[in-house]
Amino acid sequence: MSHPVRRPLAVLAVAVFLVLLGLGGPASAHGFTSTVYVHVTGDGDGDGDDRLRTELKLEYDLLVVSAADAGHDDPLFRAGTEAFDAEDTKAQAAALEAHRATVVDYVTRRFTVTAAGDACRPAPVGGFRMGREEGVPYVLLALDWTCAEEGDSHVTVDHEIRSGLFPDSEKYVKGTKTIVTYAVDGHSGSAALDAAHPSFSLAQSWTERFWEFFRLGAEHLLTGIDHILFLLALIAGSRRPREIVLAATSFTLAHSVTFLLAALGLVDVPARLVEPVIALSIAVVAGWHLWRIRQRGVHVTDLPVPGDGGHFALDRAGWTRLGVVFCFGLVHGLGFAGALGIDAAWSWTLLWSLLVFNVGIEAVQLAVIAVVFPLLLLLRRRSRRAGLWATGTISAGVAGMGLVWFVQRTFGLS
Repeated sequence: MSHPVRRPLAVLAVAVFLVLLGLGGPASAHGFTSTVYVHVTGDGDGDGDDRLRTELKLEYDLLVVSAADAGHDDPLFRAGTEAFDAEDTKAQAAALEAHRATVVDYVTRRFTVTAAGDACRPAPVGGFRMGREEGVPYVLLALDWTCAEEGDSHVTVDHEIRSGLFPDSEKYVKGTKTIVTYAVDGHSGSAALDAAHPSFSLAQSWTERFWEFFRLGAEHLLTGIDHILFLLALIAGSRRPREIVLAATSFTLAHSVTFLLAALGLVDVPARLVEPVIALSIAVVAGWHLWRIRQRGVHVTDLPVPGDGGHFALDRAGWTRLGVVFCFGLVHGLGFAGALGIDAAWSWTLLWSLLVFNVGIEAVQLAVIAVVFPLLLLLRRRSRRAGLWATGTISAGVAGMGLVWFVQRTFGLS
């Protein structure tokens, strides 16, 4: 007679496996996204030249196709994409300069500043300057904003910044984020904008500012399928609550270090190196559990069960696993930092914003552990074989997906 729990668990295992396979898509597990970086300044010293200035960094090729499409400017598209393909920064800047009105019109229609509810008037400052962010060409555009009646342009913190750049409706990218840092009239801070939260006030409270970064961190982990799969691999390969706590703590400590160093500009590793290693880490950690199952053979009664009691101590394999998790956590921290890409000068305000972003990541991580691990623990207590099948299937699906992403990211496949 078959075990009463075995059949539904087998169905559950197959379902999980199919879901994991369904998560596989493009080489970048975060999808095609873009980040706009904005730095806002204004001294408000009453010297008659107190305009608010915004310096926007925008992804070059995305700006070209979006502005050309919005302005029906085919010459901009042709010149801009040819310069991009040639990797010629001078030609890229020249293409934008030759179609300056189209580009500026696109940006200023989707990025606005208001003061006391009244629209401020933008004016470009200087030419287009090329640079790189996250390993791809970016262009810097400076705009001065006059926000009051002529002759009275005093800058205060009573301004609202709104960004609708590169919206989902254009169908080039999805989920554009705008990271804003500001130093205006003695006030400094940072904010994170997206489609759900497109604006903020320079006079926002510290609780509002930090909530935005907490939310951004939580959403980044939830939408970063590769990080979720890595966490599932850790959970599946842990037999006791203390084991998953140690693994999660090791991962947290490691990625917190590199996250802060990278987000503050102290460490810079190209995304083309980071992303394949993250994918490989998923496969390795998941494969570790499969290897342990193979080493122990079919005698699943030899596998300890969570909650069995007794003294718990890590063996050599356990310590090795923690070391591997810690090393891969360092790499994942670089991936988390890529979600922000902030390279502003050091400030305590910026540091707290980064820490709150990290807290948002940890909150979701703990929530996933709190939901998934008890379910696996319950399965193992009811049937050790069923628990083995469930964790083995999860690990196999995660390992397979990690290897697929590793190959895609290494060779630039889509």
